[in-house]
Amino acid sequence: MAVAHTELHPVPTPRRERPRPVVIQGGMGVAVSGWRLAREVAKAGHLGVVSGTAMDAVLSRVLQNGDPGGHYRRALAAFPSRAMAERVLEKYFIEGGKAPAMPYKPIPKLTLQTARAGQELAVVANFAEVWLAKEGLGPDAVVGINCLEKVQMATPTALFGAMLAGVDYVLMGAGIPREIPQLLRSLAAGETGSISADVLGGRIKRTISVDPVDLLGQDLPAVERPDFLAIVSVDQLASYLHRDPQIRPDGFVVERPPAGGHSAPPRGKLQLDEHGEPVYSSRDEADLAKMAALGLPFWMAGAYGTPELVAEALGAGAVGVQVGTLFALSLDSGLADETRAQLLDQLRSDELTVRNDPRASPTGFPFKVATLEGSASQTEVYEARPRLCDLSYLRQPFEREDGEIGYRCAAEPVHMYVKKGGDVEDTVGRKCLCNGLMANIGLGQHRKDGYVEDILVTLGQDLAGAKELIKRYTSGWRAVHALQYLQEALPAVRLAAV
Repeated sequence: MAVAHTELHPVPTPRRERPRPVVIQGGMGVAVSGWRLAREVAKAGHLGVVSGTAMDAVLSRVLQNGDPGGHYRRALAAFPSRAMAERVLEKYFIEGGKAPAMPYKPIPKLTLQTARAGQELAVVANFAEVWLAKEGLGPDAVVGINCLEKVQMATPTALFGAMLAGVDYVLMGAGIPREIPQLLRSLAAGETGSISADVLGGRIKRTISVDPVDLLGQDLPAVERPDFLAIVSVDQLASYLHRDPQIRPDGFVVERPPAGGHSAPPRGKLQLDEHGEPVYSSRDEADLAKMAALGLPFWMAGAYGTPELVAEALGAGAVGVQVGTLFALSLDSGLADETRAQLLDQLRSDELTVRNDPRASPTGFPFKVATLEGSASQTEVYEARPRLCDLSYLRQPFEREDGEIGYRCAAEPVHMYVKKGGDVEDTVGRKCLCNGLMANIGLGQHRKDGYVEDILVTLGQDLAGAKELIKRYTSGWRAVHALQYLQEALPAVRLAAV
């Protein structure tokens, strides 16, 4: 079938040489690195990155809020299939917005074979986010999308939608993204794109796919394969991915343990310090000489948010750095105003702390959580939340005894998790990241019983750069200010982009 598809549409657009900017703005959380932030960074000559996580939920909820400013409707008007875009609008758009206390409509859950309505929503949503980030910018402005290897069931549709909008870079970590290069090649050729599914107890190979021809018809628009940057923590993984041309990325982001969001667990047996945080050692640091020897461009991430460390990264052979926290806290990010204000207040008073919680994420990866009053970072707030799993992005597929596929999440109700064969110990301390991250951007669910989802903010643990910026810009800084700050220790020629 895939071979037949190749003959039905134009040859992919020839790949162009893309800029290698000094600064990559990290793809953070759910729409914290939204299109507005990515656009400002790209416009300034660096790599602006949108988050590809849960964009179907983001689009559906913004449309239910009336799409203030009409931005997403403008993007949907440019989508290649008018009929598909209209189906999404008809389902979710509410003129003037829903009543504040009214719950958001549910969206189709991800499965190994997500319902067509769910596939369409994901493709359209990721298209819209990238399209808005790139709107009106010239060919030298580059925009990327960040996805999580752990959220496999969302990946093919998210990347197809982003490619339809002309995304320049794909960045992916939180696992071993060995199949992404082939997925991008297939989608650029208009063929069905597939990745292997990690199914617990699986006895046969299963895949997650998106079929461009099935979704859009035979008259497919030509799309270009984006550059792929694999996010790795150690040089051994980079060497493995580099060894085989079929799985080789176009470059790497080398992410150290202090980076925000999910991070790789320490190598070897897990040990915790006196604060209950994972203990990392030199084994968890990449050998930068070996990274440079691979011959592919790489960027450093995780505590590279000061000018001196940017210069140090370049001196070690890196093209530049990926920075998240400075941009997450900027006035251009997607954080809700009240959430950002609380974070900046704590930053001004030097009270902001970020904990690497080994239990919070249902994925089992350590997850950085900012300690904020009234957020799910507090034990009493976490324990008061009714356990439920309705967005379900972090569900793990497993094979039942009858051969059918089930899905479970360690943050769902304990009795349900155990009934599905899960270990009760795996549920201890697990938090609903999906709903918390949606609340961070002002799109938290309002339950019928009146319960409103609490925020759960993730940041990097290195706050040195953020503390310097709040001294300079006491009311808050913009993305361009962060870019200027990060390049202060570089030669003047490097600053021309800003």
